[in-house]
Amino acid sequence: MEETAALSQPELDTPVEVVDVQFRPGQKIYYFDPDGVHYAPGDHVIMDTARGAEYGTCTGGNHKIPPRDVVAPLRKILRKATAQDEKIVAENRAKEKKAYEVCLEKIADHQLDMQLVSTEVAFDGSKILFYFTADERVDFRELVKNLASVFHTRIELRQIGVRDKAKMVGGLGICGRPFCCASFLDDFQPVSIKMAKTQNLSLNPTKISGTCGRLMCCLKYEQDAYEDLLRTSPKMDSFVDTPEGRGTVVEVDLLRQRVKVRMEENPETVSQFPNGDIAVLRSGKARKNDPPIPADLAPISGKGKRTEKAGPEEQPVLAPIRFRYSAEQVVEDGPAVHPEIPENAPEGKPHASRRRRRNPEGQAKAKPETAPQTEQAQTEGEAHRPTRRRPNRRRKPPKPTSEG
Repeated sequence: MEETAALSQPELDTPVEVVDVQFRPGQKIYYFDPDGVHYAPGDHVIMDTARGAEYGTCTGGNHKIPPRDVVAPLRKILRKATAQDEKIVAENRAKEKKAYEVCLEKIADHQLDMQLVSTEVAFDGSKILFYFTADERVDFRELVKNLASVFHTRIELRQIGVRDKAKMVGGLGICGRPFCCASFLDDFQPVSIKMAKTQNLSLNPTKISGTCGRLMCCLKYEQDAYEDLLRTSPKMDSFVDTPEGRGTVVEVDLLRQRVKVRMEENPETVSQFPNGDIAVLRSGKARKNDPPIPADLAPISGKGKRTEKAGPEEQPVLAPIRFRYSAEQVVEDGPAVHPEIPENAPEGKPHASRRRRRNPEGQAKAKPETAPQTEQAQTEGEAHRPTRRRPNRRRKPPKPTSEG
């Protein structure tokens, strides 16, 4: 049974033949199964949809796509549109205009806070859709009843956003071209104010917002390119080294990959360099806890260039300073012979040069050797040692006593 199922299962890598169909101009394009019939771009067709038979325009002829791009279930195209189908569509367009005007009057009568955008009539005339926008939730139950009594068909009101409204209505953007959403964009891409900052655009809402009042969709087009350029460019206020010396970055040109640097030696001079001719010594603005940059760190300009690793001759070995030296300590911690310790110095005894008091001959005075005190003598001495009692400054006053 398992082998039979494996043989009957279609291969996942087999491409699927589809046709691109668009219901209305500016709307999303969907894939449909041509069912063995060849269709050319511009043909009017009738498709099977979830709402029944619908009328659309073929935007792409028969072509094959990977199976992962197909959204199940893949519905079929019923036939090409006939002259009768074209007549029905023209009648539906006239009904849409009348329904739009009637709905505007009913909205004004009910004093509803909503803006009607467009109207759509189904191909078979079984339903009329009204698209509107509103800032808050609207109770339109009475409006639906009145519209149903006028058109005697199923009425559906659907609230949409301002970006969907711009896509349906269309228009011209600030660039002078038709709206991207109404011409070629299928889905809306998320756009954030961070994209405007990355592209060094003005944060004025009137300059980066579209007619719909939201951020322009075109901010997303070049975002990936700007992110790649940022990886190879220094940040603002970075401390860099250039062929003319060290300085601070005051301006970054991402597209041309160039920076302007204010020189450290002459702050009035601002020079321009390609990104490949500078070396970043500190990325970004300096912080309070950042260590200072060494003055001899200049890998590009070569002024006082630091050596990568100093040799033993350039780094003299200094013995640690101690108050007492022994033969073993001198050999382990420093050179074999200390310049201040003679070779015949006794082991474990301080050197005469470390003494503060010296005799005229230059020899250190030796302390008189005293016999070690026994434990018994130490205890006796402690026993006869007078003890001092510290006065209690916080002594409480005596309690009064009553006689009798």
